[in-house]
Amino acid sequence: MTTSNQIPAPRDGAKVPGPEQSPARPRRRRWWRVLGIVVLVLAVAGGGGYLWLEATSDVHNTGQAECTSIAPTGSTGQTEPGDRDAVCGVMASLVEAWDRNDADAYGAWFTEDATYTTFAGSHYESRADIVNSHRALFGGFLEGSKLADSFLGIRFLSPDTVVVTGRGDTYTGDVPDELSKVQTYTLVREADGRWRVAAFHNTQRRSVMERISFILSPDTEPQAEK
Repeated sequence: MTTSNQIPAPRDGAKVPGPEQSPARPRRRRWWRVLGIVVLVLAVAGGGGYLWLEATSDVHNTGQAECTSIAPTGSTGQTEPGDRDAVCGVMASLVEAWDRNDADAYGAWFTEDATYTTFAGSHYESRADIVNSHRALFGGFLEGSKLADSFLGIRFLSPDTVVVTGRGDTYTGDVPDELSKVQTYTLVREADGRWRVAAFHNTQRRSVMERISFILSPDTEPQAEK
């Protein structure tokens, strides 16, 4: 005698379908495979798109290697002869001091109340702040590094104030082919007649983001890059 909760024996030796043979499971496995393939295709397409954006984001206006090759603009009629070369001398001295990893010599080319903003957003105020931070950098992860730069413009705002714009980067080993940062130096002529940096701002160029913005909004592209 069997009870009502007993499963009758299958006929012809057939097996009773168990949970492992449920038709829903093969369907779920197929969906997971399809989903995996879709994710893989999107990842490959996205990676390829990123590489294309990066490859097509070259800068046309790379600047001049020599500061003295730049024709100054602005209040040049009021400046003294040799002011452009004196300003370029300051830029060269900054590079020389950095290449020696000499924080004191580097800071000497800034005014006492200079400001210094890095590409990471760190903002320093005063020559002492600049010197102390660079002493730590030269003794740490920037030890042995050198500076590479190029120059985009020299614009005199007044006989005693000039803005120098350019591109730059730090490196060890070979000089980089592309400089990843855009930099602005504001220099003033102080009472002793020397030019020094009163403010410095460093910006990291985001090549892919820049390329996307130019594609989506072509009018945002700088004239020099068209």
